[in-house]
This record gives sequence, C-alpha cells and structure tokens, in this order.
Amino acid sequence: MNAPTTFDPAVDARSFRDALGSFVTGVTVVTTDSPEGPVAIVANSFASVSLDPPLVLWSPAKASKRFEHFAGSRRFAVHILGADQQDVCAQIIASKTAISKVPMHLSHCGMPIIEGALSTFECNLEATHDAGDHVIVVGLVTKAHHQGGDPLVFHGGKYGAFHPAE
Repeated sequence: MNAPTTFDPAVDARSFRDALGSFVTGVTVVTTDSPEGPVAIVANSFASVSLDPPLVLWSPAKASKRFEHFAGSRRFAVHILGADQQDVCAQIIASKTAISKVPMHLSHCGMPIIEGALSTFECNLEATHDAGDHVIVVGLVTKAHHQGGDPLVFHGGKYGAFHPAE
C-alpha cells in the first residue's frame, strides 16, 4: 500500500476525483420522458434516503448535456444495472436518446423502464437541493421492481462486477 498523499481538494480537483474514485459504487441509469422521447443518463450518485416515506436520491451534474431534461422533470425512474449490463451503460453514455436502442418498455404512466435491471424505482420528484456543480434530486418512490443478481460496479474509473465472498 502506498503512503497517503495530502492535498487541498479546492486546488487539486484531479486528486480529489481520484480519491473519490476509491469508493466503489453501483451503476444506475436514470430515465425520464421528454418532448424528444425517452431520455437516459448514467449516474453513480445514488442513495436510499428513507423507508417511510420511501425516498431515494441521485445527483446530476449541472454541466451535463442531459441536465436540462432531468432538471425540470416531475417523474423519473432509477435503474440499478446488473453485471451483465455494461453494454447498456455504454450505449446510454454514447447518446442521450440511446435509450431507444436499449431493451425497455413504458410503464403504466409512460416512464421508460430498462428491462433486465436488478432493481428499478419509479419516482415522483419530492425535492431538489443545490449542491455546488450538481443538484441533489430526491424522489418519492411510487413503484419498485427487484429481481436480484450481481450488480455492475464502478471503481477507479473502471467497471466491474461484485461477487459476494463465500
């Protein structure tokens, strides 16, 4: 193990980003409907907030070309991707409308739902909070789907899979 390096994150953004990359996260795709049709964005800034009421959060970057579609959206769905869905992630990153090339269907309320995701949370917008170069979006979960499996994870700028120890 290397000796730790101390730095000022306000001055050294690259080192700060690398340090944050030490934290293993799951990979989610957030979808919404828009006048242009279904839109999707990849996000690893996802967390549960509350069981009662059922709340989750995610944080889109204000600089994202897709931010405008999600900033004004009153409904969205968060999908936790499985280890076998890295191609879905790559397609979504390639184009904001690439969701049309991903196996999906529309929910009862017209929300784009990615097929094969480990879990999906259909949400109504509960609150937003300004957070520097991101916005924290809190959603009230109105419907959830879960099928289990190994998740797609992200660590140090790379995708991988998590396999529980036996």
